[in-house]
Amino acid sequence: MVLSFFTDLFQQDFMLRALLAGLILGVLAPVIGSIVVIRRLSFIADTLGHFSLVGISVSLFLSTLGISIFFERPLYLGILFSVVGGLLVELFRRSYKNYKEISMVIVISIGAALSAIFFSLSKKTGSLYNYLFGSILTITNYYVILILITAVIVFALFIIFGKQIVAVSFEESNAKMLGVNVGLFQFLFMIMLSIVVSVLLESVGVLLISSMMIIPVAAAMKVGWSYKSTTIIAIVFSELSVFFGLWMAYSFTIPSGAAIVSINVILLMAISFIKKIRSRKLVKKEPITNESAE
Repeated sequence: MVLSFFTDLFQQDFMLRALLAGLILGVLAPVIGSIVVIRRLSFIADTLGHFSLVGISVSLFLSTLGISIFFERPLYLGILFSVVGGLLVELFRRSYKNYKEISMVIVISIGAALSAIFFSLSKKTGSLYNYLFGSILTITNYYVILILITAVIVFALFIIFGKQIVAVSFEESNAKMLGVNVGLFQFLFMIMLSIVVSVLLESVGVLLISSMMIIPVAAAMKVGWSYKSTTIIAIVFSELSVFFGLWMAYSFTIPSGAAIVSINVILLMAISFIKKIRSRKLVKKEPITNESAE
């Protein structure tokens, strides 16, 4: 089983596409995810995923009316609606300054309702499964190119504006004192996040997008000692989950998105367990002082 996986990995085009896309997403997801965690927006990936799904469902609905311009590339409308969802989240966050988490519940509710309506009207609910759970093993060359372009743009923006984005994410008030345009960089990050979530939709699925972005970062936080180290470790964990997740999906014929996220969860649990065992050992090794004895 293992031998056949490695053989097909370098002989089958669909396996090479899945591996290449997975490796790119394995870097892209935790890089964005680390900022999401810092800003305490862990639920936002699900929110934008549901709103991206509105674009997919609308494109399917339009195809039933004979308007097929978006049907061949439904991801275009998915990206557009995801960006709209991101802007709505930011708008509601500013309206409910003391209860910012309400914004994500409002937007995800709108997205879920509209998606259900348009999928029902399109009568093409058979494709809904692929968008809910994703399938990186069935992606096309076009999708790989789209992922690559997205990654290049995101990394270029991080190279140019990374310090400002991180500064705004950690502490908005300090960023303002340093002369950073907080509103602009919040807007810029939300646009990047919306596009990345839409791109992840086809390979991971709307129900697992948040897991792909957040769980590697959560595992890395257990062993990282700074923002930079945590991000690098999260990328390593993410790449491991992609590789072994592909092996699981290929070997046991299960959804690739679910397999990748399952490996992420296993890594998180293993690291948490090891961390706990090491902490107990360190406590036992600590010498008993006179004060503690008393």
